[in-house]
Amino acid sequence: MDLSVHRFRELFAQLGLPRDEQTIRQFIAAHSPLAADIVLADAPFWTASQAAFLCEEISRDADWAELVDQLNAALRQPSPAPG
Repeated sequence: MDLSVHRFRELFAQLGLPRDEQTIRQFIAAHSPLAADIVLADAPFWTASQAAFLCEEISRDADWAELVDQLNAALRQPSPAPG
């Protein structure tokens, strides 16, 4: 399954998270699926500064907005079954 993880590397670095492919996949799997009624920036797994960054980038339609949208979509998908 290709999650286009390479696109998230810079975003994860910007969020202060490890940016290697395996860790990104683990992060997405651990936090998916994010409930439809939760705004990405309001998810409980973000720090206050990470949440502020995500919210600001989306509201300003800034440089990172497309990658934030892709991360949001990835976190809305059901986690793949183990095995």
